[in-house]
Amino acid sequence: MAPSNDHPGEQAAQDPIKLIAIRDTALSLDEVFRAVGDDAAGGTALFVGTVRNHDGGADVDNLGYSSHPSAEAEMRRIAEKVVAEYPVRALAAVHRVGDLRVGDLAVVVAVSCPHRGEAFEACRKLIDDLKHEVPIWKHQTFSDGTEEWVGA
Repeated sequence: MAPSNDHPGEQAAQDPIKLIAIRDTALSLDEVFRAVGDDAAGGTALFVGTVRNHDGGADVDNLGYSSHPSAEAEMRRIAEKVVAEYPVRALAAVHRVGDLRVGDLAVVVAVSCPHRGEAFEACRKLIDDLKHEVPIWKHQTFSDGTEEWVGA
């Protein structure tokens, strides 16, 4: 059923992109969740990417993220595409750079929409496109002494 726009909550949000950032400090789930709060949203989807202790069958000892100076602008561009494709009420995305430890939050994204299905789809599109297109690189050092760079 198409929205009738009879109710103010069914109209497009003024500026649904609430938070876009690349940070060298710890990320906050609460900050991202608060950023996407919207009384007209019936669904909010949140994705949290954490540093794991292995990759490709090898134990990870150290991990660091670095980014190109254009990375935050690229995050905004991707957010704008998601907002154009889905009925987003509010959107937030933050990514960490610097040295991280196992269990640290590396990326947190959230999207609120009128309905849960739209929120899930928009959040999935947001994180998938961020991981594929934003110039952020991951440098991993494995317990066997080998290293690997991964990124968009």
